[in-house]
Amino acid sequence: MEANIYNKEGKKVGTIQLPESIFNVAWGDSLMHQVVTSMQDNARTNVAHTKDRGDVRGGGKKPWRQKGTGRARHGSTRSPIWVGGGVAHGPRNTKVFARAIPKNMRNKALAMALSKKFADGEVLFVESFGLSAPKTAEAKKAIVALGGVKGFEKLSQKKKNAALIALSEKSVATEKSFRNIGSMAVVSAQNLNPVSVLRNTFLILENPQTALATIEGRLSKKSKLEAKS
Repeated sequence: MEANIYNKEGKKVGTIQLPESIFNVAWGDSLMHQVVTSMQDNARTNVAHTKDRGDVRGGGKKPWRQKGTGRARHGSTRSPIWVGGGVAHGPRNTKVFARAIPKNMRNKALAMALSKKFADGEVLFVESFGLSAPKTAEAKKAIVALGGVKGFEKLSQKKKNAALIALSEKSVATEKSFRNIGSMAVVSAQNLNPVSVLRNTFLILENPQTALATIEGRLSKKSKLEAKS
């Protein structure tokens, strides 16, 4: 498997051999669905919260005596059927949505996501952005130039989730340059995950030799664990 490498001007500068362990993994709907939904649940912020009858103020006195009034019996004015009472079966912020995701499943899902992106022609390999200082104008110029590559015309046109840029190593200048562009997201290759890869239309791997070595190192841990078992 081979792919072209481009510079920030959108010109081809070489090729790279791609590892099949990353870009030739069969898609699995069940596994991908389980991993993605679990990651979304883990990122969920539990905000919605209602008060039940034990949380609302008042209701300590019995409204009227149990018998002899001709009315229905009640023990508190704060039961859910009363105005000003608590909410029955409402959302509570104490509910935990988090789910554990085995590392092997997470790594396999990442490989599947990368393989699908590559098969769909949505992975772009860039030699380097070469930004020594934060300059959004230079970042925009690079995106427009890379949009001239065949198949990546929408890179500079989409207003949302156009591309995920995976950096081979941390670069504050590059991160700051691209974070002002609303359609771009920046992450380190070490922190790539299936959700971020699939959320964006394109994936741009900067310094692909180093980035792929990092990703391959993550996935190889899985095979080592399987070999021991």
